[in-house]
Amino acid sequence: MKLNYENLKKYFGQRLKELRIEKGITQEDLGKVLGVTKGTISRYENGVSSPGVSEVKLLSEHFNVDFYWLAGTSDDKSNYHSTFNKIPVIGKIASGMSIYAADYIIDYEYISNKDNIHFALIAKGDSMVGARINDGDIVFIRQQSDVDNGEIAVVLVDDEDATLKRIYKMNGGIILHSENPNYPNAIINAKDRRNVKILDKAVAFKSRII
Repeated sequence: MKLNYENLKKYFGQRLKELRIEKGITQEDLGKVLGVTKGTISRYENGVSSPGVSEVKLLSEHFNVDFYWLAGTSDDKSNYHSTFNKIPVIGKIASGMSIYAADYIIDYEYISNKDNIHFALIAKGDSMVGARINDGDIVFIRQQSDVDNGEIAVVLVDDEDATLKRIYKMNGGIILHSENPNYPNAIINAKDRRNVKILDKAVAFKSRII
């Protein structure tokens, strides 16, 4: 989170005072929320001094309003993120090259809290273009150990490589289907099925604009 200090000085005080009066809270009581004196709150409201990022964040959460509105850089007062979950975008998945790295967080996405989604990955390669999943797309993942026939999953092969493939099960075996004719399907028979683990289900995706 970054603050525009010119906007902060111009808008923060009046918006803080508006919220405090609206909720019927005294300057002294609001000071207790931040751990500061009544005089500090008065200086904030009068634009004499400005708070730091942590104080603005705490106040936005206390009043359930948007952080950037309170900081003066947005006109949208509603706390948009209160109805959304913040999920990590982790590692990279290579849908053509079977490379999966989940040892670091590279970004975050906000997903409706009504969606049962746990994290997201970046697709790499072109083996799933037939499913409209292109290189660089964000793929939203639900953690579950099995999927239905025809669903797309993150699959671990031989405990080493993970890949994004459409799953088909038959006669105790499994087919890892690529959505690109340039990549042959991987057909795993029942005997070798134990070498393949379904880790997660891909439930949605979106293209990343660069």
